[in-house]
Amino acid sequence: MIQLGKVQSLTVSKITTIGAYLDDGDNGILLPKRYMPNDAKEGDVLEVFIYHDNETRLIATTRLPIGQVDDIVCLKVASITPHGVFLDNGIDRDVFVPVSQLLGPVQEDEYCLVKIYIDKKSGRITASEKVDTFLSNQELTVELKQEVDLIAYRQTDIGYVMIINQQHLGVLHNNEIFKKIEIGDTFKGFVKSILEGNKIDVIIGKPGYKRVETELDIVLNILKKNNGTMPYNDKTDATTIYDVFAMSKRTFKMTIGKMYKEKLIDITDTGIVLKTD
Repeated sequence: MIQLGKVQSLTVSKITTIGAYLDDGDNGILLPKRYMPNDAKEGDVLEVFIYHDNETRLIATTRLPIGQVDDIVCLKVASITPHGVFLDNGIDRDVFVPVSQLLGPVQEDEYCLVKIYIDKKSGRITASEKVDTFLSNQELTVELKQEVDLIAYRQTDIGYVMIINQQHLGVLHNNEIFKKIEIGDTFKGFVKSILEGNKIDVIIGKPGYKRVETELDIVLNILKKNNGTMPYNDKTDATTIYDVFAMSKRTFKMTIGKMYKEKLIDITDTGIVLKTD
């Protein structure tokens, strides 16, 4: 079955002067010559993206889009019309956001965080800034301490609302933020807690000591680059720790504590020293 707005593998059924026709179980879908591999031949299986041309015919391209149908992505505004805006999706065909699906005025070259979907009325690939309407916490597909994919959605007084696995909403609290965050930024994180009403708190990074293992490598590598000694320990202020190691002071303390127990470093009043024996 052909999936509009998705990358899929299709077989070349015929090659003509204008391009290749891909087997769709019917008359075939045209892959214009400019997108064809130079050595394409009948029977080849090609990875293509399917979309509508200006006359609503299905057409294929070997150029892969930034986002597919069902994805939540940040796309740049390519042009603005009275009826909506077109976003650059990395292929020759921009994706349209109707005025009704915009959160407010936008400008060219600005980035919009959108959900890509198939509009039921027109049958076309469309996008919406009203991402909330596509998300729900009513039935959760995540559990406590599970690693998840996060997208920064909007900033609030208590932190950032994050999109979880492109399905749910959660909160990254201010006291768990130790790096600059922009709307649309993506992170690996985990579910810190699930509260009454299926409200979710999340943290960037990995849970527990799995997270420390990752940070241990960071500290060790920075130490080696600085001849095995650095003027930072558990008394160093949090801002300095973040500036140097890109981690929270709590994570840093856990990490150097683990390194000390494993006899990788000595912790002194003036910093940390890499053991050489």
